[in-house]
Amino acid sequence: MTEFRACVIIPTHNHVAALDSILARLDGLPTIVIDDGSDPAVGARIDAICREHSDVEYRRHDINGGKGAAVMDGMARARERGFSHAVQIDADGQHDLSSLPSLLDTARSNPSAIVTGEPQYGADIPLVRRIWRPFTNFWVAINAVALHIPDAMCGFRVYPVDAVLELVRKSVRGRRMEFDVEIIVKAHWVGIPLKGVPVKVIYPEDNFSNFDVVRDNVSLSALQTRLFFGMLWRLPSLIFRRNPDRRVEAARWSSLQERGAYWGMRTLAVIYRILGRHICLAAMFPVIVYFFATGGVQRRASRDYLEHAWQVGLSKQRPTLWLSFRHFLSFGVSVLDKLSAWTTHVPHIWPGPSLQLLEHVETSGQGIVVITAHLGNPEVIRAVGALSGRVPVNVLMHTEHAKLFNRLLKELSPTSPVRAFPVTKVGIDTAIVLSEAIAKGEWVVIAGDRVPVSEEGRVVEVPFLGQVAQFPQGPFVLASLLKAPAYLLFCVREGTGFRVHFSKFAELIELPRADRIGAIRRYASQYARSLESRIAETPLQWFNFYSFWAPVPDVRQDAIAVQRAAE
Repeated sequence: MTEFRACVIIPTHNHVAALDSILARLDGLPTIVIDDGSDPAVGARIDAICREHSDVEYRRHDINGGKGAAVMDGMARARERGFSHAVQIDADGQHDLSSLPSLLDTARSNPSAIVTGEPQYGADIPLVRRIWRPFTNFWVAINAVALHIPDAMCGFRVYPVDAVLELVRKSVRGRRMEFDVEIIVKAHWVGIPLKGVPVKVIYPEDNFSNFDVVRDNVSLSALQTRLFFGMLWRLPSLIFRRNPDRRVEAARWSSLQERGAYWGMRTLAVIYRILGRHICLAAMFPVIVYFFATGGVQRRASRDYLEHAWQVGLSKQRPTLWLSFRHFLSFGVSVLDKLSAWTTHVPHIWPGPSLQLLEHVETSGQGIVVITAHLGNPEVIRAVGALSGRVPVNVLMHTEHAKLFNRLLKELSPTSPVRAFPVTKVGIDTAIVLSEAIAKGEWVVIAGDRVPVSEEGRVVEVPFLGQVAQFPQGPFVLASLLKAPAYLLFCVREGTGFRVHFSKFAELIELPRADRIGAIRRYASQYARSLESRIAETPLQWFNFYSFWAPVPDVRQDAIAVQRAAE
């Protein structure tokens, strides 16, 4: 194994203000400064600063060749000097160098990987970068055909010298700002591991950027286009490439991460606000195609669900690959509806008895438990109620989803009285936290169609779409502990508006000790029947993309036995 020997490469073009302080913080690491065509007077200052520090080599390009060209020159020199790894540090002083030991430790533990900074921004990030950087990273994930790609534009990273120079020789064309993006995507294509390390980023007041808004944006757009068609050519091999980190249990929903991280949602929100709904839908379409092509688990779960709905007559369309794709499209529209609702664009709600009951309960001041489902978009109703100020809402959801939701909600609707509670189980501890909310007339909302995250045994089996399925005990246990009326809420898209289905589930859910599980099973069976009736109206709007039905040897006999027990 080659000995780990690292140096630092600092490409610079007229950046000199922060150079001395950067060199002073490198703890004696051998450093190669590449002066990429700076103005002669600035170049002389750069040369002078380098001479003041030991083990710093100054190299000058008389003509500016671009950041990528400077980095490649530095790496070629690093290989000549026998270094195995090169740390790229931009010369503008934006990156917190206290993260350098973490980058080096990660590279030392993963010598074949590119280790790149994951920017942690403060309030001083320029608006243009706040908008376009997530958009760029979003398309990087698409073109890499990977959900978890470290930040592709961070200028603070560690390269394995030989592997990267070989990759550059074979396929990397970018010589300017697009180099950072291209090297990350193509490294992933050829199987070079990518690791991320959090790095704080600041924007000094006297800082300036070498980024040419017209030239470099055109270059980046052209690069993303080339990468997209290169991705299409490689798509089969990228999808089916072996991943040693995959596990069989990923088929369970609790092991699957929601396939739309913060920056993706944030980017969609920006597009929606600036360009409107139709442009946002157009931007989402290739994303949905990507997720449909790569999401084998979710695609099979969709087909399985549609098959069940068709077999029992709740869906009139025979399951096909096209119908599954329409199922994914429907989910994409629901995501956009969420963004629309939380950006204060009040959706149209069709009038009806359910809406009247909903408004009556909202204005009554009574605290209730609302059991909903991943059907349609109950988020729309929560947003309308919250933004109107009629009722505060407390939503129970999976831990990571709660963090994402709270972060997005704080940005999209900072005055909203909605709180997301991160929970892994529903029990007395959670009930104590929420009991005060109920006493103050607030709502507690929980989905009834997903099994618990950490305690997957806390379920009951009831008939659902012709087969035994597992439903969580939590919603019914919670309502019993809170001693509050329980209501069912479903909200589905209907044409240009939304149809509300709101009904009382139970004045009080009682779980006697003598027959606790039997009582929960009866409530769960009642809930499942209500969910079936809504699915019959809009079968493409139920969005549980995981294997929902429990494997049983004799479906029909087990279903009959459970049905009898529930009656």
